[in-house]
Amino acid sequence: MTDVITEYQKWKQQGEDLRVQAKQAMETRFRELLSEAVRIAEEYRADFGAPLKPALPITAFRYKAAAKSRAKKIIAKQEPARKNDRGTPAPAPPGGKANPKITGLQKRLATAKKKLEEAKAAGKPTQALEDRIYEIEDDLRLAGPAQ
Repeated sequence: MTDVITEYQKWKQQGEDLRVQAKQAMETRFRELLSEAVRIAEEYRADFGAPLKPALPITAFRYKAAAKSRAKKIIAKQEPARKNDRGTPAPAPPGGKANPKITGLQKRLATAKKKLEEAKAAGKPTQALEDRIYEIEDDLRLAGPAQ
């Protein structure tokens, strides 16, 4: 009887060891695939200028491109405009770079105002949108001087 129990305990331990090894192998493979997907997404964005969208069922592992690549594209888009512009150049923000927090708030404000106008045109309630615009404007005031 003790042989059966001993055999069972050995079998259970071997199964647990195999389970741990399989878990580690799956985690490693998953990370490798994610890294490869990130590399492909960055290459796609660099080559074609648009983000590569995942399949519809995949929502948990969305990849956002690093801020570095966005900054380079923004600078690249602004340079041709400066070459063609014969007027006076726009004043540079103090410190040389725009505050990304302020830029993001300004974009959110523009989107919220657009939604407010659409809601007014459709005759929908606008109080929530007006409150959101007020909050964003307040955040902008707190973030620093308007640029």
